[in-house]
Amino acid sequence: MENNATTIEMLFERAEDYTKTTVELAKLYAVDKTADFISSLISQLAISIVFAMFALLVNIGLSLWIGELVGKVYYGFFIVSSFYLLVAIILYIFKDQWIKTPISNFMIVKMLKKN
Repeated sequence: MENNATTIEMLFERAEDYTKTTVELAKLYAVDKTADFISSLISQLAISIVFAMFALLVNIGLSLWIGELVGKVYYGFFIVSSFYLLVAIILYIFKDQWIKTPISNFMIVKMLKKN
């Protein structure tokens, strides 16, 4: 009878060890996925900031150049800002198709990616 009790105790100990290991593995997997997602997000954010600075300087130059061509500098800024208003309206119309869906898909791929 004592042999059966020892076997059952060993079985419970192994089950407990297995459960602890599985929980620890799940934690490590979650940490890995979170770190991968955040690092990807931060790197894309850094690239976006650099690109935004580039675009800002190009737009100022373009506004000044267009303003020089049409005779008044501020007309160039009005023309460039009107162009961006048009772009904003188009982006608003297609925001789900062009922005929301690709970002959602990116997040899903990053979270479900197997190593």
